[in-house]
Amino acid sequence: MTAINAIKNLILDMDGVLWRGETPMPGLVEFFATLRRLNINFVLATNNATKTAVMYTEKLARFNVHIPPRQILTSAETTAVYLSEQYERGTAVYIIGEKGLHDAFTAKEFRIITPEQVYNGATAPLVVAGFTRHITYPELAMGSLLVHKGATFIGTNPDPAYPSEIGPLPGAGSLQAVITAATGVQPTIIGKPSPIIFQEAVKRLDGTTANTAMVGDRLTTDIKGGNDAGLNTILLLSGISSQADIARENIHPNFIFQDITDLAANLVKNS
Repeated sequence: MTAINAIKNLILDMDGVLWRGETPMPGLVEFFATLRRLNINFVLATNNATKTAVMYTEKLARFNVHIPPRQILTSAETTAVYLSEQYERGTAVYIIGEKGLHDAFTAKEFRIITPEQVYNGATAPLVVAGFTRHITYPELAMGSLLVHKGATFIGTNPDPAYPSEIGPLPGAGSLQAVITAATGVQPTIIGKPSPIIFQEAVKRLDGTTANTAMVGDRLTTDIKGGNDAGLNTILLLSGISSQADIARENIHPNFIFQDITDLAANLVKNS
């Protein structure tokens, strides 16, 4: 295990680590000031595919934290980049998701088709499902129909729930489960815990697995994915997973802290 003072790069999850819903975690401004003072580089990486990097920059600015879009990596962006390396420009894609996912695929010049077009006979080789708070039965039904017909089923992330101010609510994995139940097909996951998003984050940091740590609140995605990618892992108990979950899930982080304030204090202490 790498000593914490050898960690020079952090991959930071957002929901449950930096905020819950629209409520910033206590000490958020001070946390980023500490990272900059210690010259610890960072990328924010989230499984949430609903927002663009610019939207996250704007959200952070409301919390008095200023981070440019290039330091923010979403599962939507990672998914679009990954598939653009395998499919030609103009390839049709059926998307279940919000603005972040649609914008990411538009930027990579995919052709997005709608439920109405599928109902009227249109086809697509790709069905990409993320999270949306505005899901309708026709969206799920037409996505299932395409998967039945042989479309490749891609999930931006497998999170069954996401943390909110009132508690965990259904996430992207819950919506993907409807299509899986209807078709028997499991999605290929691009976001955490898939290694793809971790590899992209390390590349952006110009780091190595030895000097980079994944910081997250969810054992089954943040910590398992980081472990599988060969990274150091730091679990914060401010979001989804608890101390008791570690033995039950048999997923073990290198470090455990209560929250970002606790993490910052330990980074300073060991600097």
